[in-house]
Amino acid sequence: MNEPVFVDLPSVASDRTPPPTFTAGVPIEPIEFDGPLHYPDDTAAALAAEAATIIAKYPQSRSALLPLLHLVQSHDGYLTRAGVAFCAQQLGLSTAQVGSVATFYTMYRRQPTGDYFVGVCTNALCAVMGGDAILSDLTDSLGIAPGGTTDDGVVTVDRVECNAACDFAPVVMVNWEFFDNQTPDSVKALIDDLRAGNPPAPTRGPSSLCTFRQAARLLAGVEEEQP
Repeated sequence: MNEPVFVDLPSVASDRTPPPTFTAGVPIEPIEFDGPLHYPDDTAAALAAEAATIIAKYPQSRSALLPLLHLVQSHDGYLTRAGVAFCAQQLGLSTAQVGSVATFYTMYRRQPTGDYFVGVCTNALCAVMGGDAILSDLTDSLGIAPGGTTDDGVVTVDRVECNAACDFAPVVMVNWEFFDNQTPDSVKALIDDLRAGNPPAPTRGPSSLCTFRQAARLLAGVEEEQP
């Protein structure tokens, strides 16, 4: 049997940016999130008190990560560096672990979000039934790109993945509540009502809409009913 031959290969210089370094679980140069690295002490204390009630519901603390991400999103309106670092500290995780979960789920926003997050389903059936046209007409009329927010800070519009409501396509969600069988005109009327301070009732579910931050508190489990 021939002996293996080992060959020393020359090193190749790389111009790739090295990964960020970590200190005490907080990335020095985070890539995915913005904002301060830490909350002010009083904010952190208030959030920690609510986080403790959430964590106590789970046999393993790390299982509380998803609701804790909703908790910090309810405070900031989206996920910030401080929010990610807070969740990591509360659960004994690294910020890389928290960030990988936060960036996997589209319900966690990484940019400031308006009072009403309007998600237009553009998956196959909704797209064929008019979802693409709804999104295009809506963003054109508001003068924003998908993912953008109106100048008054009231409405953020983006495409969303399938909402498991194909029977009612095309579907639009506002802060995760259903508005079924929509058209470009009906969605424009919906946006006008939201911006005028008269949010309409969803097609099904609760009788009223709450704000994006209030919805995040409900999903976190710190509030049990719609405000």
